[in-house]
Amino acid sequence: MSMMMGRRAAAANGRGKDKGPKAKFSQLWPYLTEHKGSLVLAATLSLLGAVFSLAQPLLTGQVISAVQEGRDLVGVVSLLIALIIVSTIAGGFMYFVLTRTGEKVVLSARSKLAQRMLRLPIHEYDLRRTGDLVSRVSSDTTLLRAALTQGLVDMAGGAIIFIGAVIAMAVIDPVLLGTTLLVIFSAVAAVVFTARRVRAATTKAQERVGAMSAAVERALSAVRTIRAARAEAREADAIITDATQAYKQGVEIAKISSAVAPIGGMAMNAAFIVVLGVGGYRVAAGITSVANLVTFILLLFLMMRPIGQAFGAYASTQSALGALARIQEILALPIESELGDRPESSTAKPANSTAIEFDDVHFEYAAVPLEDGTLPEAKPVLDSVSFSIERGTRVAIVGPSGAGKSTILSLVERFYEPTHGRILLDGQPVQDLTRETLREQIGYVEQDAPVLAGSLRENLLIGKADATDEELKHVLGQVNLTEVLERDERGLDAEVGENGIMLSGGERQRLAIARTLLAAPPILLLDESTSSLDGLNEQRMREAIDAVAKNRTLIVIAHRLSTVVDSDQIIVLENGKVIGRGTHSELVKSTPLYKELAKHQLLV
Repeated sequence: MSMMMGRRAAAANGRGKDKGPKAKFSQLWPYLTEHKGSLVLAATLSLLGAVFSLAQPLLTGQVISAVQEGRDLVGVVSLLIALIIVSTIAGGFMYFVLTRTGEKVVLSARSKLAQRMLRLPIHEYDLRRTGDLVSRVSSDTTLLRAALTQGLVDMAGGAIIFIGAVIAMAVIDPVLLGTTLLVIFSAVAAVVFTARRVRAATTKAQERVGAMSAAVERALSAVRTIRAARAEAREADAIITDATQAYKQGVEIAKISSAVAPIGGMAMNAAFIVVLGVGGYRVAAGITSVANLVTFILLLFLMMRPIGQAFGAYASTQSALGALARIQEILALPIESELGDRPESSTAKPANSTAIEFDDVHFEYAAVPLEDGTLPEAKPVLDSVSFSIERGTRVAIVGPSGAGKSTILSLVERFYEPTHGRILLDGQPVQDLTRETLREQIGYVEQDAPVLAGSLRENLLIGKADATDEELKHVLGQVNLTEVLERDERGLDAEVGENGIMLSGGERQRLAIARTLLAAPPILLLDESTSSLDGLNEQRMREAIDAVAKNRTLIVIAHRLSTVVDSDQIIVLENGKVIGRGTHSELVKSTPLYKELAKHQLLV
């Protein structure tokens, strides 16, 4: 069952993948141009290193000539040693600069992804798995470092040495050079043909890693449920299946990459044999000298090193481009503020009048792709919903599960846009307000509101970053959480555990409510806010909400009608339609569904 869910989620993640962004070599440049200073310094050091490296074979030839002619060796040998030392120091410093720049590139990519991911439209999270998104921030971005430190710069620095060596070799013996290049270019063509397959294989491998991360994240987030159901083996098998697929793709990359090094080695050996054979013949024929042949061979070794680096760099760059495609897929998605806000959207707070109004609102969620990639027909969640809520009143929304109650609150928050119809805040269409301005007016406590790993203080400060300790303690007292402070000597700094596991279900819900109350917005949306509370704490919570609801608009979703019977207005939903509006006493008489709900809860 879990494996089937994983495949369905993977299909959702892969929707439109064939039409998704394809990473190009040019798309690496924006990550590099952010660090121009470091790259210029690295390029300068690379140029100096190339010059020093090229000078060494030439000086070696001078040493041989000096020995043959009986000249003094001290000056030329000293210069050769100095060049070796300086070249080594420059190379070490360049490696540090490149490594640091590579880390900066990874940081930049991760920062862009994090900022983008936290601002994506909510429907993107509905269709994607958290673990896959996490893998894009962690493992995919890491491959960009390899593209810089082992890829682009190695190729650039190697090109300088290669060109310089070719020029020097052309001056020494152009015929021998032509024979050598023929062997080398044959090897280069074979490497390019082989390495082109790396990009596609890397993209598939990273997708498998993302699927595995998603499976691990899902299992760990529900580990207690899995343990209680004795489903450890099944969940482990699902993770291992994804891990095995990632392994197979990794082996495929290894197969392709492993062909690159032998080709480079074969080219080196072939070129060396050709130079020895042809060069030896030319020395014997008196066409060139031994010193020139030795210098040519040293230049050949010098030239082959960057060629070998370029072979590996090309493969690593192809891998990076495969990962970059997954990064660009997320960065290409529009963020929430780019959807639905009109260019003239206002940041001004609306004037007081009707707080919330739904005008013939229809809504349906985006369909999740099936395993075969096809989209099922979307089903309406809300159908012709119309109602108005006066500012300063308390309104309850009730109805059976699946009636569309939570969807209404999500639409008020603009997590989604209505398929048809209008939603107004104080008589102004919500699309005429920026989302930030809209949400400043609204406090929202979702059903099963999450508690973040960390301390009580960190959880509360999400609601109001500049709140004082006194304010934090006061709001905890309002929701009857003072005992949580008292049972740990760290007080506000007491840890709540992953997903608030160190708190009871009721305490987690009350902490989420306290977080929202701290910001004291003029409109409060509470989705099943008392569902996890016992009778005593429910009564205390109602008293706290009564206190903070004064002069505020309160919209409450509740299955327990006892918590909302005193509301100014109760809206009854069934199958996405409003079938009744009024007070408790009015609805008991006019709406059979509400009367049935009240009867089951002994309220009539």
